Amino acid sequence: MDLFNSTPDRSQNLLPHDGTVNYYGKLFQQSEADHYFDVLMKTIEWKNDEAFIMGKHIVTKRKVAWYGDEAYSYTYSNKSKTALPWTKELLELKKISEEQAGTTFNSCLLNLYHNGDEGMAYHSDDEKALAKDSAIASLSFGAERRFLFKHKTTKEKVTLFLENGSLLVMKDETQTKWLHRLPTSKKVYKPRINLTFRTMVV
Repeated sequence: MDLFNSTPDRSQNLLPHDGTVNYYGKLFQQSEADHYFDVLMKTIEWKNDEAFIMGKHIVTKRKVAWYGDEAYSYTYSNKSKTALPWTKELLELKKISEEQAGTTFNSCLLNLYHNGDEGMAYHSDDEKALAKDSAIASLSFGAERRFLFKHKTTKEKVTLFLENGSLLVMKDETQTKWLHRLPTSKKVYKPRINLTFRTMVV
């Protein structure tokens, strides 16, 4: 038994209550994960993210992209995006995520973090355009990063590490009851691509 490469229990809920988070670990071999990382870097229409916060227009170093079954409009941080048509590789990854999560998705928000200086503050993916309490499948490629959850009421925290080629699924009341974030790190020098497959209300 390899204690350092053991497969996580996919049925284990990492949250103590008020939601469900399952970590599937690595779904891909190193070469496969690296292949998808390279293809996504080259084929995705990456753009710097924009937001209007406290009346200020902010442009992030982090880059994003939005894809879907249709030209869905998605608004967060007071900024709207229109979904682009799927690429071949995104459809492959969507199918894999759907098979693992046991549900279907119609859109995907991608984030590109160039290094550990770039992260994401605490937030919930609970916009009205998303189906309430629906599953969100999060695929990670590239640098391993720490990922945190914080309960909105009790302030309890849960920490995990998202590996290259790994899948995390958040569902049930997770977005209603919990916040999550990707903290910055001075120890991370390589980029990470994150895909969050979602269900828009059509």
